[in-house]
Amino acid sequence: MTEPLILANATLVLPGETRVGSITLTDGVITDIADGASVPKGAIDLGGDYLCPGLVELHTDNLERHIQPRPKVDWPHAAAIIAHDAELAGTGITTVFDAMRVGSIKAAEARYGAYARSLASELLELRDQDVLKISHFLHLRAEVCSETLVNELNEFGDADRVGLVSLMDHTPGQRQFRDMSKLEAYVKGKHGFDDDGFKAHVAGLKRMRDTYGDLHEVEAVKAARRFGAVLASHDDTTAEQVTVSAGHGIHLAEFPTTIEAARACHDHGIKVMMGAPNLIRGGSHSGNVAAKDLAQLELLDVLSSDYVPAALLLAAAQLGELWGDIARGLATVTSAPADAVNLTDRGRIEIGKRADLIRFRMRAGVPALGAVWSRGNRVA
Repeated sequence: MTEPLILANATLVLPGETRVGSITLTDGVITDIADGASVPKGAIDLGGDYLCPGLVELHTDNLERHIQPRPKVDWPHAAAIIAHDAELAGTGITTVFDAMRVGSIKAAEARYGAYARSLASELLELRDQDVLKISHFLHLRAEVCSETLVNELNEFGDADRVGLVSLMDHTPGQRQFRDMSKLEAYVKGKHGFDDDGFKAHVAGLKRMRDTYGDLHEVEAVKAARRFGAVLASHDDTTAEQVTVSAGHGIHLAEFPTTIEAARACHDHGIKVMMGAPNLIRGGSHSGNVAAKDLAQLELLDVLSSDYVPAALLLAAAQLGELWGDIARGLATVTSAPADAVNLTDRGRIEIGKRADLIRFRMRAGVPALGAVWSRGNRVA
């Protein structure tokens, strides 16, 4: 048993409220919560700073960015995983569901090769060696517009910590990229396609959807059940698409693109997750619904950092300001995502929960992170 650590004189972010108090951490869990600003001997005086549960991130492409920092540049995976882990810890994220694409296209012009199984094995090996600072789970992004989805899903099993499977349908002209000009700009920028390359890319994806789409949706749903993972939809646009999602047993909607879809999600009891960059920037980079609009309509439940890890805490603080309730805003990145993926041991400051905590104070409307603890250990 380790010596207890007391974090005192903090503004505790508790379920539904904030109040001044202290927390005692013992052997990686919260063992006591007390009210008041007193600082016991040996305690760390937080000087009134916020003390909040560690952030829970359900959808980030950050690891992919580290393993391929530029097109055609492959970085050593172990180094990339460790750097990714440290970056997230430094932004207050203490639990992450690392997004990895499953489902590839063999045609050379598509540039979508398989990588998830080998990368996941390396990540889990580093975790088993206790190299990583924070808690990692897998989020398999199941690309229905692909050739190899079923085979790639079958490479995963019970030991792989697959906590989330999302149905990804990137057929051009619908969902995220209804606006083909937005898709063209994105794909050309990412892959360097010329006009002919882009046309071939679009034709290939449409052909994949016609050939494999329905089968792949069914197999991805089966795989999620086999893993015991939560099933998520991605970029639902219409109420009809949400009805299909509900029929699959989906409980989380990632980035619905319209108010219609978000409202239909709530009608079906599906939680809505939106991107923190969308909220901070004031709109979607793809031209879809603004996260702020959904928040004002009471249709936003969870935030994801998506492609900017540091966006998560900032967006939650901005939501707190928008709603006039900092505890409610921070819940979208702590208890709400934890609940969405059935993690009952974290996401709240409560006795018996994991001692995943962050310290921050507001400076000019921006949360300045002061410290991060994972399982009671200082990691940033």
